[in-house]
Amino acid sequence: MKALEFRTSSACQYNNKDPRCVEVATNVPGKVVVRSSLSGEVVEFTAVEWTDFLSGAKLGEFDISA
Repeated sequence: MKALEFRTSSACQYNNKDPRCVEVATNVPGKVVVRSSLSGEVVEFTAVEWTDFLSGAKLGEFDISA
């Protein structure tokens, strides 16, 4: 299997006060792998699952209420 190449959002700032970031690897065909920068635990999705999730996120389906 190809080595995973993780990226983070440009909005994520690694620093000593708050090093939490979500990291995403999309370099393996047909798969998207997401991990926590703190624990390193990964969750794997198919490309279709990831596309469906992103569509919902863009529509605000997962917004957090104050």
